[in-house]
Amino acid sequence: METSFLLPQTDAPESAEFWTGTAAGELRVQHCADCGAARMPPRPMCPACHSRTANWKAMSGRGRIWSFVVPHPPLLPAWAEVAPYNVVVVELEEDAKLRFVGNLVAAADAPLNSLDPATLAIEAAVQVAFPEPIDGVVLPRWVPIGAGRP
Repeated sequence: METSFLLPQTDAPESAEFWTGTAAGELRVQHCADCGAARMPPRPMCPACHSRTANWKAMSGRGRIWSFVVPHPPLLPAWAEVAPYNVVVVELEEDAKLRFVGNLVAAADAPLNSLDPATLAIEAAVQVAFPEPIDGVVLPRWVPIGAGRP
């Protein structure tokens, strides 16, 4: 069912380390090697100091729902059979400016529609989870904290 989803390019120079991290079960964020500013999405130049040097740090993967939406009807045909599903914006515990878009699910390998959309709440605590790869790509998801190990 989910193999028809559009998958990201995982070998782009700016983001390859992020995808290497997800495959290893880590949520990695790019940081400026000069001023230390975190940046997501990854990019070739630091927006704070304009340095072109960067390193990557593993984050805790804990955060809270900053926003969410439940598309009706689904916007892309590949998602029609899993509707209704949610799309959440999660801000990380380490830095509220670091936000990730993904899906909140009951467990790492649960279907996208595994949670009742009525149960979603702004500021709900979540943890990143890493499902099995789809065509070699591990797309991070989010699970409610307290719902079991991700």
